[in-house]
Amino acid sequence: MKYVAHIITAIIWTGTIYAQEYPLWPEGKTPYALSIDGETGSPLVTVYPSHRRDNHTGAAVVICPGGGYGGLAKDHEGHQPATWFLQQGVTAIVLQYRLGKEGHHYPTQLADVQRAIRWTRSQAEELKLDAKRVAVMGFSAGGHLASMAATLYEEPAYAPTDLLDKLSARPDFAILCYPVISMDWEVSHGGSRKNLFGPDRVNDDELAKKLSSNLNVTEDTPPTFLFQTNEDAAVPAENATLMFLALREHGVPVEYHVYQNGPHGVGLYRGDPVLGTWSEHLAAWLKTNFFYSPEVDRAAVKGTANLDGHPVAWGVLTFYPENSNLPPTSIRIRRGKFSATEVAGPVVGKARVTFEGSVWETTGADEDKVVRLSTLSPKDEQPIEIKIEAGAQPISLEFRSR
Repeated sequence: MKYVAHIITAIIWTGTIYAQEYPLWPEGKTPYALSIDGETGSPLVTVYPSHRRDNHTGAAVVICPGGGYGGLAKDHEGHQPATWFLQQGVTAIVLQYRLGKEGHHYPTQLADVQRAIRWTRSQAEELKLDAKRVAVMGFSAGGHLASMAATLYEEPAYAPTDLLDKLSARPDFAILCYPVISMDWEVSHGGSRKNLFGPDRVNDDELAKKLSSNLNVTEDTPPTFLFQTNEDAAVPAENATLMFLALREHGVPVEYHVYQNGPHGVGLYRGDPVLGTWSEHLAAWLKTNFFYSPEVDRAAVKGTANLDGHPVAWGVLTFYPENSNLPPTSIRIRRGKFSATEVAGPVVGKARVTFEGSVWETTGADEDKVVRLSTLSPKDEQPIEIKIEAGAQPISLEFRSR
């Protein structure tokens, strides 16, 4: 289903990167519109299309900048992550949602993010996207909005206006960065609650429970990545931790990174050699969960591994698919044997294999020497390549350390 925006409001150029702004609703059809609405009172999406043939993945992400529901940190929590995703071959859509400081309160913001996710799916043909690989990302209060999108996607936040609203508002992945999660006064960000609820409902405890995303997690909540710093004084780490525990309790795939140091609102923070690594963990997690490529079958594998004629006492084999957008798979070796079920095995197809291991426990040698190889021996030039397929025979690997 193709939806063409009625107006292209701007084309933004940044070096070789360009972005286009589109209104979320047709003119005159925006729900919860106010007569005093100014520039930020009109919900928009700024689209950064992935167009390079060499790395286009077909995935998309809707990004919600933070700002306590009173402003929008469009640069370091909007434009910068959007350009980072472009480097990964992902189309990024930065959402300009409406704000509490301009009189817009719940459910307006949920309506905006639901519409943005539906709008993104409606552009699948135009932008060459896979409608089954649409993520939502949010920072701080934008993280709360993203978490609402991930947990309240069946909530009718607005009355349907056109065919676009028949599309699903459920994101396939959620990325929550130092997010506001709970609306409990004890752990929440007070400013976010005040701006989201509005002056008439700021002390509404029932609404606080309804909009505490950790209380809305189900087994159908999408896989989630969480990033937080322990020193965050604005949005306590209890927020992300509550979300992690709720996701874990319901069996939702989740990864949670807490850094010891770092203030609130850092964005990518690529200049920091420690905190700036969080986006690398995100990229690895996205690959593991088939965000960069449609999901493919895995295969059960088993076999034996020897080093210098001895069973490998401890080691790991890593299978790297030919398609670099597919996840690598590491399998542990113990006492010369390795195995993985179909659920945990490598993806089907040609794979390059690397090895790391030791035979020290087997030989009782004076020195524990860990050997790392991408070939069967240091003298070989040919990489280890194996065709992974269902029902294959056991694999036998004989490594040499010299």
